[in-house]
Amino acid sequence: MSETWLSQEAYDRLKAEFETLTTTGRTDIAKEIETARAHGDLKENAEYHAAKEEQGKMENRIRQLKQLLDTATIGTPTLDAGVAPGLIVTLDMDGDEETYLVGSREDEHPEHEVLSAESPIGKALMGASVGETRKATLPNGAMLSITVKDISAA
Repeated sequence: MSETWLSQEAYDRLKAEFETLTTTGRTDIAKEIETARAHGDLKENAEYHAAKEEQGKMENRIRQLKQLLDTATIGTPTLDAGVAPGLIVTLDMDGDEETYLVGSREDEHPEHEVLSAESPIGKALMGASVGETRKATLPNGAMLSITVKDISAA
C-alpha cells in the first residue's frame, strides 16, 4: 500500500479512534454478542446477527486504521516541491476556481474540501507549480484542464 500524508491533528484523531476501538469497542461488542446469545436460538436471533455484523465492521475499521497509521507521513510539507499532500491549492478547472486541501479522505479542513492525492485530479496535479496547467482524465472518460493558481500551507 502507498504512503499517506496526514496532518498531526488527523493522526492524533485516528490514533484515538484506534485506541477506543481496540479497547472499549471490542469489550462493548463482546458484551452485546454475549447478551444476544443468551436470548436463545442463534439461527433466528436477529440481535445476535446484527451484533456479529457490527463486530465485523469494527474489526475491518481497526485493520484499516492500523495500516493507515503504520504508513502515514505526519507533518507539514514544504512549498518548494509544487502540489503535494498537506497543502492548500487553488485551481482553475475549465474556468471554475476551487480551493482544496490535498490530502487523504481521513483529513479534515474547516474551510476547504479535501482533494485526494490518489484521485485522478490529485494524481495529475502532484508536483505541479503555480501557473502550470495539467490535464486529468476523469472516471467518465472526460478530460479536464486544470491550472494551479496558488499553493499555500494548510
